[in-house]
Amino acid sequence: MRTALLLLTSCLVVASVPGAIASERYATRPPVVMSPDLTAPWVMQLRQRPVGSPVNPRGYVVFSDPPVRAVKQRDRRAVRRDVDANPAVREVSFQRPEQPAADTQPKRRGMDPKFLPQTVAYDGPEKPGTIVIDTSQRFLYLVEASGTAQRYGVGVGKEGFGWSGTNAISRKAEWPDWNPPAQMIERERLKGRIIPAHMEGGVANPLGARALYLGSTLYRIHGTNAPWTIGHSVSSGCIRMRNEDVTDLYERVNVGTKVIVR
Repeated sequence: MRTALLLLTSCLVVASVPGAIASERYATRPPVVMSPDLTAPWVMQLRQRPVGSPVNPRGYVVFSDPPVRAVKQRDRRAVRRDVDANPAVREVSFQRPEQPAADTQPKRRGMDPKFLPQTVAYDGPEKPGTIVIDTSQRFLYLVEASGTAQRYGVGVGKEGFGWSGTNAISRKAEWPDWNPPAQMIERERLKGRIIPAHMEGGVANPLGARALYLGSTLYRIHGTNAPWTIGHSVSSGCIRMRNEDVTDLYERVNVGTKVIVR
């Protein structure tokens, strides 16, 4: 008898367990309670956009200082006028900024077109093959036959470094090295600029692509990596040409060519 009662009790307990579990699954759970310091930031993000506040084309809220407060429907136009008139209002935008006007953009340094090479008439007394340099006009002439000359723009010695005279090309060099004289090194040092005692030839070398050395002097006709200086008094006495122009002249003349500087 006792065994039968124990067996019946066990069956009743097993049968009641699934029901208990089901009732707990579908029972109404108590609300989750969060502390105010956690809920406040989330509530702030759920604020509605004030009525009448303008938005940009992408849907971002326009903020103003002071902020635009919610107003009634009939006052929306007045708020819009106030926002437009308030320079403090900023609108979030991903549009590309407007390009500055042409006259406000930085201008690129260039050379006056009149100093570009060209063939001109020549009626002077010099023989074909002679180089004549007019330092006042900033032109170099290579005299040709038939009363013409090939004219190039040049840069000349700045004030105090100009010179004149007659000499001859004693040497030619492609992409020449630069060995500035001691006087130039000291003069530039006093100005706060340090220049090397020797610089290998190359695109960064002040002598440019070609050099035509004038007799035993320190002067040369050479190229430059600063073509915007052509037509100006900028050198320490040397005659500057564009790299393209000095390369052209280099191919046209030989060692021994007469050079007249006026």
